[in-house]
Amino acid sequence: MATPSGAEATARWERLVGQMLGTSGATVGDGPERAFGSTSLKTGGKIFSMLVRDHLVVKLPADRVVELVSAGEGRPFDPGHGRIQREWLEVTADDESRWLELAFDSEGFVAGRAGAR
Repeated sequence: MATPSGAEATARWERLVGQMLGTSGATVGDGPERAFGSTSLKTGGKIFSMLVRDHLVVKLPADRVVELVSAGEGRPFDPGHGRIQREWLEVTADDESRWLELAFDSEGFVAGRAGAR
């Protein structure tokens, strides 16, 4: 799957945010954050998903990140200083429904809900 262009990625992100705000306990956080400094979605004050360099980035268990990288769905996230974040996945797929699914998985993981992968 192709990587979305900047405008496409931003529009997809905005739709994802609207869906998350309408169906989950997510909140939106902007500006310089302790974690990565980007527009983000949070649960319980903790970032679980963000748009970085036109890619969805989600926090998931490290073994799940490895699984998704092996499946070709993304790559380990490097915020730009050369240190890979083992619990963060940079999603390379452009499937909007997959973005939403991974964002919900990420929210559940960060919120500590049972059944989160």
